[in-house]
Amino acid sequence: MNLYSLGQYALFVLVVLACVKPLGRYLQRVFDGERTLLDPLLRPVERGIYRLAGVRPEQGMSWSEYASAFVLFSCGGMLLLYLLLRIQPLLHSFDPLFQPVPLAPNLAMNTAISFATTTTWQSYGGETTMSYVSQIVGLAAQNFLAGAAGLAVGIAFIRGLSSDRAATLGNFWVDVVRAVLWVLLPLAVVLTLALVWQGVPLNVQPYQTVPLLQPTRDGTGAPVSEQVLPQGPVAALEAIKNLGTNGGGFFNVNGAHPYANPTPLSNFLGMLAIVLVPAALTHTFGLKLGRPSQGWMLFSIMTALFITGLLLCDWAEQSGNPRIAELGVNTLVAAGHTGGNMEGKETRFGIGSSVLAAITTSNGATGSYNSMHDSYMPLGGAVPLVNMLLGEIVFGGLGSGIYSIVFVMLIGVFVAGLMIGRTPEFLGKQITVTEMKLIGLYTVMAPLATLTLTAVAVTTVAGQGALYHAGYPFTTIYNPGPHGFTEVFYAYTSAVANNGQNFAGLGANNPFYNVSLVIAMMIGRFGLAVPALALAGVFAQQKCKPPTPGTLATDSPLFGMFTIGIVLIVGVLSYLPALALGPIIEHIRL
Repeated sequence: MNLYSLGQYALFVLVVLACVKPLGRYLQRVFDGERTLLDPLLRPVERGIYRLAGVRPEQGMSWSEYASAFVLFSCGGMLLLYLLLRIQPLLHSFDPLFQPVPLAPNLAMNTAISFATTTTWQSYGGETTMSYVSQIVGLAAQNFLAGAAGLAVGIAFIRGLSSDRAATLGNFWVDVVRAVLWVLLPLAVVLTLALVWQGVPLNVQPYQTVPLLQPTRDGTGAPVSEQVLPQGPVAALEAIKNLGTNGGGFFNVNGAHPYANPTPLSNFLGMLAIVLVPAALTHTFGLKLGRPSQGWMLFSIMTALFITGLLLCDWAEQSGNPRIAELGVNTLVAAGHTGGNMEGKETRFGIGSSVLAAITTSNGATGSYNSMHDSYMPLGGAVPLVNMLLGEIVFGGLGSGIYSIVFVMLIGVFVAGLMIGRTPEFLGKQITVTEMKLIGLYTVMAPLATLTLTAVAVTTVAGQGALYHAGYPFTTIYNPGPHGFTEVFYAYTSAVANNGQNFAGLGANNPFYNVSLVIAMMIGRFGLAVPALALAGVFAQQKCKPPTPGTLATDSPLFGMFTIGIVLIVGVLSYLPALALGPIIEHIRL
């Protein structure tokens, strides 16, 4: 690790730490309906939306009603986006020379569901497949709405745990409106302007054709003397993709494109946009409970795991490839030479900014990459994979991060209760058979979906076909063995985690993967959010008991370390065999 990378990591963590308290307090005021500085501007807009939609903001919802509204809202977004992508050629593209074709039904379905679940898995090249209307009206709008829906579920979960004999979790429609108007929209405007300042395009101009300084040839051998430079409202989409923890990029190479992410500062701001709101929710959680120390304990656990991932991934990438070092190539840091493994990384970012993005996006359920994780060292690529396998507990997505880490803590409370012979309690609420069933369901849902779909893919002709390339003159296989297995495993892990990043060597734009990944995305979104709302509803109905001398302190450093141990144990028991078949054995073979 060099000093530049270490300084960047330290600065990032310190900025996040400095923003947690004020932003967490702001979120608490917004969703409790308290007054904020934006109220004079936004309250009339909010009331107009309620009148137009027929929403009664004072009417609360039970957990089942809240979950039903969440699912129906998400499905409506999927359907509208699917129709938009299918009729794309009929819409104005702002460029007479660029007329996009309709997406194939299975690809349109995959794309619509991926954006409506904040997964934003992209089996297409954005600048060559989508029109401006599709990008703005379809994809960017879903980034706002799906992100707001996830944040609403997280807020409802917090309400459930902090309520005392309550029958409702709030109103889903009110929470979504406030999430858009008071949280995502203001932050998106500020970040968009910052990205424009850094050089990210924001226009609706036709694509620009420029002559090449040195003519070249394309893949067929034909001469090429000019290049088409995509334009468009890039900054607007880039801002909300990170703030909404979505990750779908305007361009095929996402944040590695110089128009989407031109400078180290734009990269740093993008990573902050991913983390700040999920991190601040820990403080909102503590404020709602009346126990700020509980929120800080959650934040400390997240930060410890985040820093650990940063250091491990940086070490793996900075160490470089021993096979290359054996050829006499210098892989050590020197003047004018970064050393390490620079394959698949932009020189304007280097290893430090690339690793920061890889760890932030894999923890933040965003998938907005700026380097090719498929080119990372086996252990370097394993770190973002493990981050996703742990289930969004490190900051995580909007809303999903807070209930994911609390579920892990509840497992710890249950285990600790068994060890000391007491009925498990969390925040004055008993963990009975009903609660444990929901916790157990939540815990096994992601491993069951990820491992089952991976097993089907690697043992069937349809799944294996994505690892082959029909090249000239023979049909060759991309990355056979452990790396090919990791590519498939990574894809389903990313889909279940609603993350969207991938190992780019997998050719996933085919009916098998477009459909099977949809199954993974739906399980990762609704199969986890609905049990979380159900648990919140059960806890809300309980009476909160005051602590006693025998109550387990869940805001102590000791319990924080115990929770990290539970995280590792659950992760190892669930995924170690699969990791051994992929990155671990690949590392040993080096």
